[in-house]
Amino acid sequence: MNVLYALVIIIVIISIVATLLIAGKGDEDYSKSTKRNTTNLTMIYVVIITISLIALGIYIKLFT
Repeated sequence: MNVLYALVIIIVIISIVATLLIAGKGDEDYSKSTKRNTTNLTMIYVVIITISLIALGIYIKLFT
């Protein structure tokens, strides 16, 4: 089970780093609205991580 926790954390970290690297490369319009786009991506990550942790908690509660 600890392996799964580590895997989830590694995937989240890789996703955040990859998104930040890609966010720097874009068209001119993207760089003009970087703050808004970064805020949107951050909110998406917050929602996805929250849902993932809730799902993980439900899985642990029901299947262990």
